[in-house]
This record gives sequence, structure tokens and C-alpha cells, in this order.
Amino acid sequence: MSGVAEPLIQASLLGEAIDHGPVAVFVADDDLRYIAVNEFACSLLGYSREELLGLRVTDVAQNAEAADEYADFVAHRARDGQTRLVRKDGSEVTIAYRASETTVAGMRFYVAIGWPVA
Repeated sequence: MSGVAEPLIQASLLGEAIDHGPVAVFVADDDLRYIAVNEFACSLLGYSREELLGLRVTDVAQNAEAADEYADFVAHRARDGQTRLVRKDGSEVTIAYRASETTVAGMRFYVAIGWPVA
């Protein structure tokens, strides 16, 4: 294999790496619905992928500051910090995150990566 993989191979490798990666990946639409999540996100929050894809950002980010944090993120198209998420069992996990707006095929999405903090 040459040093530069074909675009289709790159996309496949990237997709697999992200799905099985060591951080949670969340992709939401304008309605705050999760439209893609990786395995780590599901494991971190205790949901199956199908369950998590049926939720909105506000279903798991329920702390008092969450609405303001998300509004700031949308207004500035990027944000990083820490927040608390509610797991399926009702327990909470604090994560550090980095999020930004992106456009794919002319559609706007919000992508965030997160990892638990002690």
C-alpha cells in the first residue's frame, strides 16, 4: 500500500477509528437530535446506539447551565469546556469536551468529542 490511501479507504478507516476510538463522539442536528454517536459515547452513557440516537442533547445534558452552554456554542460555532451528562441509570458523569459546527453536503451539524474527567 502506498503512503497515501485512496479517499474511499481513508473514509472507511476514519469511520472505523472514530467509531471505536477512545473518546465519545456526538453529532447533532439543528433540532438538537443526535444523528450519530460512537461506541464510546454509548458505553459512557449506558445507552445502546439506537437508544441514544432517539435522544436530544438536552436529554443527557440536563444541568442548569446546559441550555446556556449550548446557546453559546451555537452562537460562536465552537466551544470547549466541561459539563455534566446524565447516564441512562440516572447517575452523572463530568466530561471535558470540544465542539464545533460543521457543514456536510450543505447541511449544518454540531460535532462534539468528550472524555470523562476525574
